[in-house]
Amino acid sequence: MPATKDKSNSPIGRETKRIDGPLKVTGNAIYTSDHNFPGMLYAVPVGSTIANGSIAKLDTKDAEKMPGVKGVFHRANIGKLFRVAPNSDYNAFSDEDRPPFEDDVVRYYGQYVAVAVADTFEQATAAAEAVKVTYNEKKPNVDTYLTADSKVKVDSERGDAQKAFDAASIKLDETYVTPAETHNVIELHSSVAVYDGTTFTLYETTQGVMNHRNVLCQVLGVEPEHVKVISKFLGSGFGSKITPWPQSALAAALARKLGKPIKIVLSRKMAFHAAGHRPRTQQRVRISADAGGKLTSIQHDYLNHTSILDDYKENCGECTKYFYSCPNVRITTALSRRNIGTPTSMRGPGAVPGLFATESALDELAIKLKMDPIQLRLINEPEKDEDLNIPFASRNLVDCYKTGAEKFGWAKRDPKIGSMKRDGLTLGWGMAGAGWIAERFSAEATVELRNDGTAKVSTGTQDIGTGTYTVLAQVLADKVGLSLEKCEVVLGDSSLPPGPLSGGSMVTASLIPAVAKAAQKAIGTLLSAAVKTPGAKYFGVDQKEMDYTEGMVHKKDESASAGIPFQQVLDSGNFKFILGKGSSESTFAGKPESSKHSYGAHFVEVTWQEEIARLRVSRVVTVIDAGKIINPKAGRNQIEGAVVMGIGMALFEHTNYEPTKGAPLNSNLADYILAVNADVPDLEVHFLEFENKDLNEYGARGIGEIGLAGLAAAIANAVHHATGIRIRELPIKIEDLLV
Repeated sequence: MPATKDKSNSPIGRETKRIDGPLKVTGNAIYTSDHNFPGMLYAVPVGSTIANGSIAKLDTKDAEKMPGVKGVFHRANIGKLFRVAPNSDYNAFSDEDRPPFEDDVVRYYGQYVAVAVADTFEQATAAAEAVKVTYNEKKPNVDTYLTADSKVKVDSERGDAQKAFDAASIKLDETYVTPAETHNVIELHSSVAVYDGTTFTLYETTQGVMNHRNVLCQVLGVEPEHVKVISKFLGSGFGSKITPWPQSALAAALARKLGKPIKIVLSRKMAFHAAGHRPRTQQRVRISADAGGKLTSIQHDYLNHTSILDDYKENCGECTKYFYSCPNVRITTALSRRNIGTPTSMRGPGAVPGLFATESALDELAIKLKMDPIQLRLINEPEKDEDLNIPFASRNLVDCYKTGAEKFGWAKRDPKIGSMKRDGLTLGWGMAGAGWIAERFSAEATVELRNDGTAKVSTGTQDIGTGTYTVLAQVLADKVGLSLEKCEVVLGDSSLPPGPLSGGSMVTASLIPAVAKAAQKAIGTLLSAAVKTPGAKYFGVDQKEMDYTEGMVHKKDESASAGIPFQQVLDSGNFKFILGKGSSESTFAGKPESSKHSYGAHFVEVTWQEEIARLRVSRVVTVIDAGKIINPKAGRNQIEGAVVMGIGMALFEHTNYEPTKGAPLNSNLADYILAVNADVPDLEVHFLEFENKDLNEYGARGIGEIGLAGLAAAIANAVHHATGIRIRELPIKIEDLLV
């Protein structure tokens, strides 16, 4: 009888331990700064001590005479470095376009003005500190109040929002502010460069080995085949490692200049000004509704700060376009230039600060209407994407609200301010919605079936700590019918087939189709070999009559157990391995037929002890609609981590710039406060795995960012419920609550 495909043992959707876990917990995972090579030299950048002005004189004499110093390099002796050419398909992009040492103008505190190289890190550090720089200094602009320094642009518009707002009797007009936040990743930004006279091998802390290669080859002025980028493990990035920062170009340029391997590891302090941050945003939200709660207008006007030379836009209106049904919407944006380093993506760029504003505003409107905030959202649930006028590919936000309300116990909420008590504490309950894009980058992968009975998948993406190694092993195991132990995953090398960058929560969705096609082609080649190898069991059989099930090659009219293991086919034909290649296209090209997003809802409880002004987040229930979860264990960990990061955003994180010198004041982990274990509340994560296969056959979508979107608003809404004080500028500070 014909064989059946038994998927009961499929690893897809199973709680799976990370296959790279043992390497990490035993210290055997090799990170960028762990790489050491014979004759390697250490480089330490010299950062400017002003934020605005120019270099008048650079005195390196004393530094160059110090023990072990190989040289101090700067604009006059580093060699030519180039800018990245504009490209419409984003195959090479960087946030800080100016290469290091391009001119003598200083535009932000800590901008690299020189770099010291020595035999040891300590010698290089001492030499960097001995470099004397004289500046023509000007007062920097690091003002926190943002005004437009660029033309105000309309992001999206439908109807006449201003007219509808003016005519409304129920309306809200408030401004919400999120501060500059700095990614404080465990692994410091590092670059190790090796140059053999022809080719650069760059060991990098990067979220995109392919993009990093494409950028650096242009900066260095060489062909792509002469740059190889390796990043096998990353101690997280949160967006700060998506594009190269200046230290990478310096390491490569110095390796070429000196003919020695070069290592640069940025200090924690340097990362505050030379490796990106989430920009400060200032968002005016005007909304109006009729007496029944139906929205009649939304106006969302936002500013974000950027650096002097780079146009970094924080896309705060991303969710506003489609999140609620409203006939009149207008979203505008502008940039406010400051003497700071260039901002970059930080987990959930745009949507995270944007939803803080709009989900806070919805809560305020619900109070004006004397309506439950969930009910207000249900009234304004759209049937389609009203911005693009196309259907949603999948939208189960209402189910997120209802499931979250049930799990949290929302029906017991008393809406009266400060009315809910427990153990002498005042409780505050708040909620907010979450949204994030669900798209796919182009990707390629290869799958090998090997004569030892194992399989391998290779692709030029990277695992930034999110579990990509494990997810791809699960997909490979499912496709070739092997156990995880027999599946090898090779990532983190730009010489592999081009894979996606780890940004936008798109790696998994992008690679599933490519891996599936590669496995299918490898199996097809295997079956061809089975019927064409003289002396083999199935020699001469029509390939159309052959099948492959759970690692076994067999005829379609017989059971899999009657067949032979695939490695026996390889042995019969004297093949070391059989290879299949697969690719998948980006979903960004062309006009979309459906609006693809993931959704979620956060329900938050805070406790407020007025006598000692103590505020804590005590409980969070988060419900996520992100399609099929390939690995629920890692998936839940992603959302839990995002929630903790959201607590930090709401209550602690804020990069402060000193007004006269422009330096980040709290550029260390003592003064830049992050959420720690003691701040983690009772936390529940629930996934609603509604099926939608627009992106891939499993219906999987990314989940790295959506867990953070909306969380800060839910906390602020809960704080208002407990205290009666509406906080519209993050972080929420105790002094804000002392009235």
